[in-house]
Formats: sequence, structure tokens, C-alpha cells
Amino acid sequence: MEAATERQAFAPVRPSSGTKSKTARAISRGARERVRQIYRKLAQAWGPQHWWPAETPFEVIASALLTQNTSWTNVERAMANLRSAGVLSLEGIRNISLAELESLVRPSGYFRQKAQRLKALVSFIDANYNGSLERMFATPTEELREELLSQKGIGPETADSILLYAGLHPVDAYARRILERHEVVNASAKYDDIRLLMEGGLEQEDIPTGTALETSRPVVHSPSAMSTAQQSQRARVYNEMHGLLVQAGKHYCHKRQPHCDICALKDLLTAKQRVRFMGH
Repeated sequence: MEAATERQAFAPVRPSSGTKSKTARAISRGARERVRQIYRKLAQAWGPQHWWPAETPFEVIASALLTQNTSWTNVERAMANLRSAGVLSLEGIRNISLAELESLVRPSGYFRQKAQRLKALVSFIDANYNGSLERMFATPTEELREELLSQKGIGPETADSILLYAGLHPVDAYARRILERHEVVNASAKYDDIRLLMEGGLEQEDIPTGTALETSRPVVHSPSAMSTAQQSQRARVYNEMHGLLVQAGKHYCHKRQPHCDICALKDLLTAKQRVRFMGH
């Protein structure tokens, strides 16, 4: 593969010959270094994210569905109702009547739709994975993501939250947008290319510790069983990176009219990018 072709795609594309050129290796190193810079900037500014605030993988799934079009405070109320009723599990959602479920999730808004979607997702897991979350999350990431996206009411953000925080799959809807804007990748980069880049760039990084520098950082949750679940340091760093990217994507790196001037990553923008996104 010629270096120019690699430059058009993005750094960690491996030539079919099995041997990278010096130019290709340099591009790869540069892209990984930019990933590290993004991680360090956000981690220093905002500290540990502790996502997802849940005790079990199914709680992640349920809250990811309930958080659509509402505040996290409302989700917590609905989750508390489900927990008090003893139905915050696959079995619980499977066996409760739709009317009862609607009543329990009412605080989250759109309660009829959300109750139906919870029921439908449990039915999907039952039909395709014999009611086993472990089996479901053993499915390759891209395949499972497509399956989740085929379920009514599950969009990219919800699917990625389920994959990352319940299944510990390395995926995030905001990653591509942020990496593209910072010219780490472009539109020709494939999903697995981005995944490999992120894994390579974060391989030697540390888990964020200490107090965040910015007092105006996005709201961060307290540690939970899922956010502190036993996993390798590399997996924990990856989880933190995606939590940070979610915050950056939600609050600053909007699809339209990004707020680069108040984003923790503004110092990483080139002069050209500053003109494009900030007007100066």
C-alpha cells in the first residue's frame, strides 16, 4: 500500500505486504500520539469519569434505554422504582406485566415507549442468546452493534453505551467525530481501524487520578460496581477514555456548532482548525 493511500485513510492501516514503510510507521506513531494527547488533556481537566453508574450489566442496559430524552435524575428515579420492585434484571423485566413496567419507569418520560423497548430487548436476548448476557457480549463488537441497532428505539449512542459499559466492548459513537475534527482520522477510516488506533494509543496510559483542574467540568458520577469492576488497567483506561469522549461529544463537540472555545481540547487545534471551528 502506498503511503499516500494510507494518509488518505489514517494511521494504523497495515499494508497488505505485511511490512510497513517508514512513512506508514511515522503516520501511525503520529496518530497514536494525538490519541494520547486527547486522553491526557481530558483526563487532566475532568478526572475519572466512573461510568457507568450501575451495579450490574443489566442495570447499564436498562438505564441506557431509560436515559433517552430525559435527565439522569429522572433515570435514577425510574431505576429506584425497578430496584424496589425487584425487577431490575432480565427475569424481572421478562415476567412483569407491561402495565406495571410502564408505571415503574414513568419518571423517565416516554414511559410507554421505554417499557415496550425494555420488553423487546429482553425478548431479543432470550430469542438470540438464550437469555444470557454473557453469550450476547461474547459476540464480535461490530456484529453485536448491528444487532442492537436493528432493535426499535436503540440508536448509536444507546448501542455504544450498552457495548462499552455493560459488555466492556471498545466502542463509542463520539470517537469518530472528535478524532476527525482533530485530524487523527478522516471519513475513510473504518470502525476497526479506529478501534486499533485507540487501543494502540492508550496501551501505556495510566488511569486518571486526583482532582480535575476544571471546576466547570461536566457532571461526574460516584464510583459504581460497574465502573470499578475488576478488569485490566488497559481496559480501565479505555473505559475512561470513552467516558471522557462521551462528555466532550455531548457538551462541546456537537455535530453542528461545536463549542471549541470552551472545550478542554481547544489547545490541540491547529490554526486552520481554529479558524474553521472557532472563527479565529
